[in-house]
Amino acid sequence: MSESLEQYKNNTDINSNFEEPATLSHESVATYLLENPDFFALYPHLIEKINIPHSLKGSVSLVELQSEQLRKKVRTLNHKLNQLISIAKQNEAIYRVYADLNLRILKCKDLDEIKFTLEEVIQENLELSAVTIKPFKGPHALPEIQRRLFIEKRFQRNQFFFGRLSEHERKLLFSDQEANSVALLLIGETGELGILAIGSRDASHFNPDMDTLLITQLQQFLGVLLPKMLTY
Repeated sequence: MSESLEQYKNNTDINSNFEEPATLSHESVATYLLENPDFFALYPHLIEKINIPHSLKGSVSLVELQSEQLRKKVRTLNHKLNQLISIAKQNEAIYRVYADLNLRILKCKDLDEIKFTLEEVIQENLELSAVTIKPFKGPHALPEIQRRLFIEKRFQRNQFFFGRLSEHERKLLFSDQEANSVALLLIGETGELGILAIGSRDASHFNPDMDTLLITQLQQFLGVLLPKMLTY
């Protein structure tokens, strides 16, 4: 009897020296798989045995789920690619309009001809609602008080402004033409020649984040031509 009791104690002591195996947490498994992305390549037979719940199809295999996810990514990438192609085509069309406009302006003989060309191209080809030039000198010059109003309020940092105007400012530049958002550009090296004003019906069309490359080129062309046409 005593020998049996002693043997039981010895077995108990031996078992107490061994710790119970630690259970793996979901996070540990996930971390291991992320750190070993080739795991299923080493054990491909496991892939078909893993079932993953699907909200619409019930349980699906890992291979089927991966294939579906890849198809979704391909569809998303194709959609983004089509959007980029569409934007590129639009940008190319706009570039061609501005390139043609600059060439036509170079052939203008006076300010009225420039205004007519701007209206024809910008309003018809670019489908914008209004465009005008307000010179600072000459018989049709913008009054000094109005000139100061725009320069002090809209041109403090640079020679262009993109955004919305007050109703009073819009009337001064565009009269009754619709211009819910505008692009304003000072013409001349120091903005001494006048303002080119372009309006859109869309209140968000002209905004401070828009690209200025093409419209700046137009501004430069006008800066070269206007001194020859304004009466001082």
